[in-house]
Amino acid sequence: MKAKLSFACLALLYAFTPLTAAPKNIVLIITDDQSPDFGCYGNKVLKTPNLDQLADEGTRFRNAFATTASCSASRSVLLSGMHNHANGQYGHAHAFHKFSSYPTMKSLPVMLSGAGYRSVLIGKLHVEPESVYHFDEVLKANARNPVAMADASRPVIEAKSDKPFFLYFAPADPHREGLGIKDDPLHPNSFGNRPKGFPGVETVVYDPKDVIVPAFLPDTPACRAELAQYYQSVARVDQGVGRLIQILKDTKKYDDTLIIFQSDHGIAFPGAKTTAYDPGLRIPLIVRHPTIEKRGVVNDAMISMVDIMPTVLDFAGALPKTSPLHGRSFLSILSESQPKGWDEIYASHTFHEITMYYPMRVVRDRQYKLLWNIAHPLPFPFASDLWEAATWQDVHRKGPDALYGKRTVKQYIQRPKFELYDIQQDPDEVKNLIDDPKLTTVRDAMLDRLKSFQKKTNDPWISKWNYE
Repeated sequence: MKAKLSFACLALLYAFTPLTAAPKNIVLIITDDQSPDFGCYGNKVLKTPNLDQLADEGTRFRNAFATTASCSASRSVLLSGMHNHANGQYGHAHAFHKFSSYPTMKSLPVMLSGAGYRSVLIGKLHVEPESVYHFDEVLKANARNPVAMADASRPVIEAKSDKPFFLYFAPADPHREGLGIKDDPLHPNSFGNRPKGFPGVETVVYDPKDVIVPAFLPDTPACRAELAQYYQSVARVDQGVGRLIQILKDTKKYDDTLIIFQSDHGIAFPGAKTTAYDPGLRIPLIVRHPTIEKRGVVNDAMISMVDIMPTVLDFAGALPKTSPLHGRSFLSILSESQPKGWDEIYASHTFHEITMYYPMRVVRDRQYKLLWNIAHPLPFPFASDLWEAATWQDVHRKGPDALYGKRTVKQYIQRPKFELYDIQQDPDEVKNLIDDPKLTTVRDAMLDRLKSFQKKTNDPWISKWNYE
C-alpha cells in the first residue's frame, strides 16, 4: 500500500509543478554499449575527430557513471531521473523479458513536451510503456547508420516553429549483433558492421594488432579481433555525430542547442556490461552548452546517470522546485575542472535479461568502492551475447583457473557477498579488502551509506538486510 501511495504522490508532484518553456534546443545523443575509450579520452588508435571536436568546444567529464550496465534499465534511469529499482524498469523491456516502468512515472520527453518542447525520438528507445516514455514524433532510420539518422533528423532541426526541439538521438552502435563472423577463424562479433558498409558512411577498418586491450580483458587474438570490430562501429558513431553537428550548423541552430553525448553504459564484453565493475559503469559524457564561454573544459566531477534528466530540465527552465528525481543538475559546474561536492556515486542493478537475476548495489567515492552482491550464492549470470562472445569462450574453454584479464574464470563467475576496493591503489578492482582489519571503519561507513541510499530511493531490496 505504501508503494502505491508513494507513486501516486510522485504523479501529483509532477502534475502540479509549473513548467515554463525555454527558447533553446536540446540534443541528447545516447550510444549503445560504449566505453570512454576513444580519441579525446586518451585512445590514440581509435580516431574520433568529431567527438574530439565536440569535447574541445564543451566539457568532457572524466568520471561519469551509469547506475546499471544494462540497456533498458539504464535508459529508464536516464529518462526518468530515478534508479531502476524505483521506476520499475528492473531489466529488459522487449520480448519475454517484459519489464516496464510504473505507469505513474513522468519521463523526460513528456515533461519537456509539457514545457513547450517538440520531443522527437530517432533510434533505440528500449523502455516501456510507451505511454510513460512518449515522444511527440518518432523518426525512422537505420539505427546502425548514425549518418542516415542525422539526415533523417534534418526536417525537425530546420523546421520553422515557435517551439524548441528536444531530439533524442539513439544509435544502435556499437552494440554487439548476432553471432560471430563465420568466415573469420576467430569468429569475432561484427558489432553491426557490414561487409559492404553503409550509405553515406566511410568504413574505417582497424587492424587487431593495433587495438588497445584494457586490463579487464584478456590479450588474445580473439579479443583483439572483437575490439577491432568494436572500433569500426564506434567510428561510425563519430561520423553520425559529425553529420548531426553539421546539420545544426547549416540550419543555424548549433549556437542555440545544448548537446549532450553519452552512452547507456560500458562496452559489451564480459567484465564490463552487466557488471557493477568500473568498465561496465563508466561512460563517456561530453556536454556543449551553447552560451558558456569557457570551452575545452575537462571536469573531474563524479556524475551519475540520474543527474542527466535534472540537468536537461534545468537548461529548459522546467526543473520542478519540488522534485522526486534522484539526481541533481550539473549545469552550474560545466565551466569548472574540480568542482566541490561531486565525489560520490551509487549504482543499482537487478536484472539484464529475465533469466539473469543478480541484484547488486554499489557505493563509490574517489578512493573506495563497495559492492553488495545480494544473490552472491548464485553464479554470476551471462547475457546471451556475452556468453557467446569469442573473447569469453576463448578463455572459458581453458578451464576455471584460466585468466580472464586479471581474474580467473572461477573468480569472475562466483563472487563474494561483499567486495571492497581501494580504487586509487587498485583501479582494476581485483584485491578485495572487505576483511582487511585496517579498513573496518571504512567498510562499516560505506555499508551505512549504502543502506541510507536504499532507504532514500525506496529500494525494495533493502529488505534483504533483514535476512543477514
